[in-house]
Amino acid sequence: MKIKINGEDFTFDHDALTVDGLLIAHQVEMPEYVTVQVNEEIIDKDDFASFNIHDGDEVEFLYYMGGGK
Repeated sequence: MKIKINGEDFTFDHDALTVDGLLIAHQVEMPEYVTVQVNEEIIDKDDFASFNIHDGDEVEFLYYMGGGK
């Protein structure tokens, strides 16, 4: 399966991959703080285990940072 993650091409040997599986396969640090967008649609964290990634999908890992005064 070929997908784009944050604008870069990646190939995975998996035929089926959920968002949770992708976070593990891509070794995303602090997955509890990441928002995932697939093909410009933000995926609800409750759906990470069931939302399937497909060949050709474009995935963005978004981290929201706070702080400052």
